Amino acid sequence: MPFVESRRACQSWACYKPHHHPTFSIGAVDGGTSVFTGAPSGPVLLSPGTLVFIPASRVHACNPAPNTAWSYQMLHLDAPWLQAVRREYLRTELMEDEPVRIVTDPMIYARFCFLNALLFGEADPLEKEAALIEFVVDYDSEQGLFIERPLVPLNLAEQIQPALDYLYTWPTVSTTLDKLAVLAGMSRYQVIRAFRAVTGMTPHAWQLNQRVNLAREWIQSEDSLADVAHNLGFADQAHFQRVFKAHAGVTPGSFRG
Repeated sequence: MPFVESRRACQSWACYKPHHHPTFSIGAVDGGTSVFTGAPSGPVLLSPGTLVFIPASRVHACNPAPNTAWSYQMLHLDAPWLQAVRREYLRTELMEDEPVRIVTDPMIYARFCFLNALLFGEADPLEKEAALIEFVVDYDSEQGLFIERPLVPLNLAEQIQPALDYLYTWPTVSTTLDKLAVLAGMSRYQVIRAFRAVTGMTPHAWQLNQRVNLAREWIQSEDSLADVAHNLGFADQAHFQRVFKAHAGVTPGSFRG
C-alpha cells in the first residue's frame, strides 16, 4: 500500500520543527497534552482523543506540552490517491486551500484507532484499503475547528514564485539568498520576509524541509544512508540525521526500519 504511511509513538519526548510534507496527514493524540502550531491566531492545545486533519504542504508542528511526554498516531495519505478518492464522490471543492481541521468527537477518534490497528495488522491489503476509503469518505466533512491558511497578498505570492520554483527544481543545491533575491526581484531582507509570509518558513528552513521530504522516499532505496545524505546536499551523515529527526521525529535508520 504505497499510498499510506502510518506511525505510532508512545510516551515520546521528541519535538518537531515547523514543517510541511506532500501528504495529507491525520494525527491522533492518545495521551498527554500536545500543542499544535501553525494557526494564525497562535498555538492550540490538543487533549487526548483529538484528531487533526492537515492538508498537504501546510506548515505545522505538533509537540508535547513543555517538560511532558505524549503518545500519538500519525497517518500520511498520498495526495493524488486522496484526490482520486474525493473525485469518486464529487468532493473536489476540498482540494484547494482547505483548512486544517481539529476534531474532538470520541466516535471518530475510536474509528481512527480501529483503522490504524487494522493497517498495522495482518489483514489483506484490499480490506485495509476498503477501511481507509470508508474512513476518508465518512469523515471528510466540515466538522471540527477550522484553521484557515494565513492570508497572503496575491502579488507577494506571485513575486516569490520564481524563487520557489527554483528551489523545487534544484532541492539538493545550496542556494544563496543573493540568488533567490535576483529571481524574485527583491532585496535579501524582502525575500526572507516574503518567504515567511508565503510559506511560513525562511528560505533555508524551506529547503531543508524539502530535502527531508525527498529523504523519506530515498531512504527506502538500497543506497546507504551516507550516500543519501551526500546526494541530498548535507554536509555529512550526522548533519542529515539531526535535520531528519527534527522534522520526522525519528532517525533515518529508524524510519527505514
